[in-house]
Amino acid sequence: MDGQTLTHRDALFAPLTMGALTLPNRVLMAPLTRNRAHGDGAPDAMAATYYRQRASAGLIVSEATQISAMGKGYLDTPGIHAPEHVAAWRAITDAVHAGGGRIFVQLWHVGRISHVSLLPDGAAPVAPSAIRAQAQTFTAAGFADTSAPRALRLDEIPALIDDYRAAARNAIAAGFDGVEAHSANGYLLDQFLHAHTNTRDDRYGGSAQNRARLTLEVTRAVADEIGAGRVGVRLSPTGTANDMRPDDEDAFAAAIDGLDAMGLAYLHVVEKFGDAAMTAETAATLARLRARWHGVYIANGGYDAERAAQAITDGRAGAVAFGRPFIANPDLPERIRRDAPLNAPDKDTFYGGGAKGYTDYPALGEAD
Repeated sequence: MDGQTLTHRDALFAPLTMGALTLPNRVLMAPLTRNRAHGDGAPDAMAATYYRQRASAGLIVSEATQISAMGKGYLDTPGIHAPEHVAAWRAITDAVHAGGGRIFVQLWHVGRISHVSLLPDGAAPVAPSAIRAQAQTFTAAGFADTSAPRALRLDEIPALIDDYRAAARNAIAAGFDGVEAHSANGYLLDQFLHAHTNTRDDRYGGSAQNRARLTLEVTRAVADEIGAGRVGVRLSPTGTANDMRPDDEDAFAAAIDGLDAMGLAYLHVVEKFGDAAMTAETAATLARLRARWHGVYIANGGYDAERAAQAITDGRAGAVAFGRPFIANPDLPERIRRDAPLNAPDKDTFYGGGAKGYTDYPALGEAD
């Protein structure tokens, strides 16, 4: 392939060394919340089928998985902080590995994107500062406005970091190949990065370096626990999900500089959300931040096979994570390889429910 133009079959199916792993292709499965876990946070047995069906991905990043009971923000999402969680996830990772796949768990604390009905003893959510999000979450009673949070005390932060460390240790015990620290999409670590959600006057607030500190300390703790080559981080520097604003490039620059020095497996960046247009300003911000990162870069956000291949051949990405296409197409890499049609996703079954819209999408050659 030297000196030749790569087709998407070439670019997307070239192996990739990523930290401690070698991936057989660069079509990765993005984390996708599906709200099908049990009330105690243990993933349902159906998840073993769901993830194994998608084991041909170069890497699966699991649905966001809370590191503690206080990290929960949505009904029926899984945890990785109790023995029953580890046991249930072990069945899932065993299934993925039996199918020839690799899987990381995404470590999640939602911060202020929660509701008192979802938290132990009706506790208030925690956040960098006591600023309520103009957002909703999903509870047993349906959609509800997020509850007013309280500010994390300085003396509580070491225990929070320990929760991430313990979750990473549990992930390895559960058979995961590594972990992704979720510092994106308006959740807790992302909330610390942004000046409008973080008005602290201690070492975790104020300057860009201070606002980046928690993401860096969490990542370092996790890397020390399981090895940097089994750790990735997800950021959304220009995102607006969950009442965020794309106005803190300085903090993201500080975070990326610190992460770059750790020798991590990858940096996973949400470049855009849904059908939102990529503006020239957003593209310029992302390009400046991308230039600060020297490891494997995973791009995410509305990519199709052609755009993904172009990003890889241009050197802008080492791999591309696909979200909704993997919901409806368990064999997405093979469909891309063959230029086969894609199944259309059923949006009504994205969140909650049973096997319908979860494990019943056909692979190529299967009857509809």
